[in-house]
Amino acid sequence: MRAIVVSQWGGPEVLTETEIERPEPGLGEILVRVHAAGVNPVDWKTRASGTPIAWGPVPMVGWDVSGTIEAVGPGVTLFQPGDEVFGMPRFPQQASAYAEYVTATARHFTHKPAAIDHVQAAALPLAALTAWQALTDTADLRPGQRVLVHAAAGGVGHFAVQIAKALGAYVIGTASAAKHDLVRSLGADEMIDYRTTAFEDAVSDVDVVIDAIGGDYGVRSLKVLRPGGHLITLNGPDDVPADAGGFRTGWTLVEPDYAGLKAIAALVAEGKLRPVVDTVLPLEQAAKAHEIGEQGRTTGKIVLTVVQDAA
Repeated sequence: MRAIVVSQWGGPEVLTETEIERPEPGLGEILVRVHAAGVNPVDWKTRASGTPIAWGPVPMVGWDVSGTIEAVGPGVTLFQPGDEVFGMPRFPQQASAYAEYVTATARHFTHKPAAIDHVQAAALPLAALTAWQALTDTADLRPGQRVLVHAAAGGVGHFAVQIAKALGAYVIGTASAAKHDLVRSLGADEMIDYRTTAFEDAVSDVDVVIDAIGGDYGVRSLKVLRPGGHLITLNGPDDVPADAGGFRTGWTLVEPDYAGLKAIAALVAEGKLRPVVDTVLPLEQAAKAHEIGEQGRTTGKIVLTVVQDAA
């Protein structure tokens, strides 16, 4: 099968297309023919350094998958060959989604919503699950609470806005002014242009902050929280403020989540969640996809098509 492999740790140019042996599903696993694969910041971060992922014999990248089940392993009852599925297999272990086929535990996938195509479905898993788990499992978000989403037009951010709104929250987002109309159309009640306004001077009494930026955003975000408020950091543990001043803080790492994927699929089916796809490229242009992503200007997601009719 065709696959994108990492020849050595470094820039986008180390991503090369090659032919490798097609995997076979083991106990409790499914074999998925990949139609489209989403691209996430963790992809280029691990490509650059080789950490923190546990690599297999052939280093490969990618975790967002949408496709069709080719075969099921012994013990699988959730799916059958021909089912259309999407998911985030194996994370944070190597999944190798930039390829024509992937295998993983069946419960790392769920059925693809009929309302969207494979390109849109491939944009969902890692980013939408990150937002879902942060807001529901970590923050235990309740209707009427106030949520501040940083980088609200980004991959995780634009899903966090929609999920928070679907859960009944009042949603405030930070983004450049050019992206405000889009984020408002996704459900944001209030927008702040981070280029012209210090968000800590413009908002207060926030129950939950979703920080996908890092740096000084964590410390600054503490200033807008109400007593008992929760700051959820997504980039890494180093971005969690050392002195939280009594607020709840922590780093959240996304996990494969069958129930979460089903909840996300239900929101899509209900018209409450839609992926915004910024760029679509063929599999062989994975290096270009990483180049675009690393510029940090993407609105929504980047997706690679593996099957020509993925859209």
